[in-house]
Amino acid sequence: MLRARLTYLLTAFVLLTGLLGWESARSAAIAGDQPDDSYQYTLLFARVLQLVRQDYVDPEKTSYKDLTYAALRGMLSSLDPHSQFLDEESFQDIQRETRGEFSGLGIVIGVKNGSLVILSPMDDSPGGRAGLMPGDKILKIDGKNTEKMSLADAEKLLKGEDGQKTHLTLLRPITGAIGGGNVFEVVLTRETIKVASVKDPHLIPTAMAGPDKIGYVRIEEFSDNTADELDEALNPLEAQGLQGLVIDLRNNPGGLLDSAVDVAGKFVPPGTVIVSTKGRTPDVAQDFRARMEKEHPDYPIAILINGYSASGAEIVAGALKDLHRAILVGETTFGKGSVQTVQPLGNGVGLRLTMAKYYTPSKKTIHEVGVSPDIDVPISDAEERRIVLVESHRPLTPEEQVEAAKMDDRQLDRAVIALRSIRIYKDRQAMLNAPKPAAKPDDAVAK
Repeated sequence: MLRARLTYLLTAFVLLTGLLGWESARSAAIAGDQPDDSYQYTLLFARVLQLVRQDYVDPEKTSYKDLTYAALRGMLSSLDPHSQFLDEESFQDIQRETRGEFSGLGIVIGVKNGSLVILSPMDDSPGGRAGLMPGDKILKIDGKNTEKMSLADAEKLLKGEDGQKTHLTLLRPITGAIGGGNVFEVVLTRETIKVASVKDPHLIPTAMAGPDKIGYVRIEEFSDNTADELDEALNPLEAQGLQGLVIDLRNNPGGLLDSAVDVAGKFVPPGTVIVSTKGRTPDVAQDFRARMEKEHPDYPIAILINGYSASGAEIVAGALKDLHRAILVGETTFGKGSVQTVQPLGNGVGLRLTMAKYYTPSKKTIHEVGVSPDIDVPISDAEERRIVLVESHRPLTPEEQVEAAKMDDRQLDRAVIALRSIRIYKDRQAMLNAPKPAAKPDDAVAK
């Protein structure tokens, strides 16, 4: 009887691997395994699954679905923080997020130096209104310690239905201190988050920009509509005679690859390589090029980056730097340069798997390295918190108002100075290269 069950489970498991697109012998060859390893370890999995099913003390925990899902979660989480088995709920969340709408707390999280941290609090969201900041370490979620928690498990705990509450315990590092910080707690209520990815387009005041018409726009993340939103933000600024542009990608956690490629493609000729991917097999190697869309005027661009600019933000920054289309101002980026594809597996579940790594047009890797600025302007955690407070456009507490009043965005100042310098240089070069007027003949000598 046991042999028959094992044979049935083995057949089912091989069929499952077929659905995932992996043929056993091919996988063994790619991985460098022995030809019979596939059978041996598949049989081991099936045997353990059946032993748990027949002998585990709590039978309500041993449904085939529960055990298989748990095994798949463990398998994917052992690879890297970004690969993930997507159950029905998680797969729906992924689809909603790419449309720019989902239910949650409005914070983007990641793993930095082994800790679960907030990469970006979203404007007008529970997390943003509660004053959470990039770099805040999440110690507990609803009382559960995050020390050994996977990124996928943390993301799942943070999402839920509208109106549900979650309790976070956080650590805010102290500027200049090695370790330690201020521990605090917040209770947030989930709500539907509608993400407008392009924010705050305006001409920088003359007090900072002088007579130059320098525009500013902030991109919070890269979703389906980001490229179109950017056009809508820039069109009125360009109609006013825009002479330079600051694109703020600080604390931008990334998003959709195609969206990031389209944004960078707005500023370079069609067909230009924006980013390349290279993975384990030749079929994932690909060049992503600027498409035949509207190209904006050739005004100088400065891009603001920091240690929480990740993924899509690094693609845009790295591409426009390599292509000599923009200067980067700020701090080295996060270094999340791996490619995840989402594959539907049927029955409402899916797989998010790291398939490749990103490379800039000059073939520099982004992953675990980041993109370095042309003009290095490091700022303290306190300065960064003041910038986030001002950018949030939410009512501030009296204490926050005092803190925000001290705001001096040195990175933006340096970007504006750089753009003004470029404009002055170009104007002088144009004057030097302008055709000189023909000399007038001397007046005839009077006789």
